[in-house]
Amino acid sequence: MAGPIHPRLLQRVQATKRYVAASVLVGVISAGLLIAQAWLLAHCIVGIFNARTVAPFTGQILGLIGVFAARGLLAWTSETLAHRAAAEVKSELRRDLAAARLSNPVRTDVSSASLMRVATQGLDDLDGYFSRYLPQLGLAVVVPFIIGAAILWADWQSAIIVAFTLPLIPVFMALIGWTTQQSVARRFAVADRLANHFADLIEGLPTLQAFSRARAQRRGVILTEDANRRETMKTLRVSFLSSFALEFLATLSVAVVAVTIGFRVVFGHVDFTTALFVLVLAPEAFLPVRQVGVHFHDSADGVAAADAAFAIIDGPAPSLPAQSSAPVPPPDARLLVENLTYRHPGADHLVIDNLTLTAHPGEVLALTGPSGVGKSTLLTLIAGFTTPTSGRILLGDHPISALDREQWWARIAWVPQTPGMVRGTVADNVRLGLPTATDEQVTEALRLASCELPVDKPVEDLGEGLSAGERRRVALARALVRIRHGQATWLILDEPTAGLDADTEARVLDSVKASGAGAIVVTHRPAVISRADRVIALTPANLPAGADA
Repeated sequence: MAGPIHPRLLQRVQATKRYVAASVLVGVISAGLLIAQAWLLAHCIVGIFNARTVAPFTGQILGLIGVFAARGLLAWTSETLAHRAAAEVKSELRRDLAAARLSNPVRTDVSSASLMRVATQGLDDLDGYFSRYLPQLGLAVVVPFIIGAAILWADWQSAIIVAFTLPLIPVFMALIGWTTQQSVARRFAVADRLANHFADLIEGLPTLQAFSRARAQRRGVILTEDANRRETMKTLRVSFLSSFALEFLATLSVAVVAVTIGFRVVFGHVDFTTALFVLVLAPEAFLPVRQVGVHFHDSADGVAAADAAFAIIDGPAPSLPAQSSAPVPPPDARLLVENLTYRHPGADHLVIDNLTLTAHPGEVLALTGPSGVGKSTLLTLIAGFTTPTSGRILLGDHPISALDREQWWARIAWVPQTPGMVRGTVADNVRLGLPTATDEQVTEALRLASCELPVDKPVEDLGEGLSAGERRRVALARALVRIRHGQATWLILDEPTAGLDADTEARVLDSVKASGAGAIVVTHRPAVISRADRVIALTPANLPAGADA
């Protein structure tokens, strides 16, 4: 956060701008109420002390009660506005996070665990930023100047002391704030590492259990937890020490005002009412600025999460534009990969180097080769999920980078290595490919995919309740229903028959060929290769060695 207000939250989220303006208005009203409170207190106390009776000052006492009630109402209004602003900002950022993920679903720089942590617990920490830090910042911007002007009107000598000591607090607050930001950033990174580590363990627990390695991972979790605990305690130490330093500095500043005005009252240089008025106002001039430093720690976690959210939102853009006026190629247009080169962001070596190939409608093109030569990466490039380093991919005579994203994706049926599943039924997961599919169409797609599961079989999160082979067949049925009853004309398959027996594999491949769509299949399986119309073997140098099957 460069400056007292996070610039991206102020620029990007309209709710922040409205809330900052409301905070300044609340500060002005609060300053006026504080001055009225100090004036009423000073006159009531001195008047009652001199008159030895309360009766003449009933009106002023009622006015004082009214000021207290108004300040309470103002605090309630400010808190209500804070919660509404925080809810709006969190909702908008979460929508942007979801949109960024959906527009580029194969990003590798952000794990699912990091995304979930930022979108849930991380952004929830923005409540402290909006409900405590920003309101106090609004008070700190306005209240000291208005109260300082009131003190200057009452006693210029005390105003000079306040004017010289008050700026010391922001200076020390800035120094402490930099240290706090660094500490919170380290703790956020460690907590993110813990979340990813734990998510990886949960995902791989069946495999670890199968090989009796589950207990061996306990030590790694303990070490990561200890690192998180140490960073949390360091942050708390910085927070407590900084609060003590700010409180000590503000106390000394108020004490200087109190001592000097006390001596002047003794020597008759200032009357008791004015002295009491100044003494009541002096701490209130320092309090908003001091509290900004205290509540800065409440906002630090939320600001770190906001930075992480903006890093995800501003990440690599998808290959295809959201909208385009380019003409849509006909369904029988061939797919051409021309001089394609790709390097992962931040990597030194090329994954794909000068690759050229052609896929024709209605044929099954098999891509083979050892692991790591870029077969799966090539599929994500064809789908438009990632952008080539150089070269181009054309559908007919039109680069897919110029096509409308939704139009191109509507032409694709995609089956990745690990198909995504949602909680519901088998039919619900098949209808992810075509939401308008009827029960008969879903049943037909499952039959073509050799999936004998009942359509109403429950499916839990991440496909729990289905075997790996069943998940692949459901995903293939999802793709086939798009081909047969939707607009899709291209099947993009990444190891579609892994985990299937030979007979099931043969029936699945016959269904793929019978679909009439152009199919691009990444595979190592001999049965798939034997049924392909053409086979292109990618070598580690990523130069194609093509051969007709």
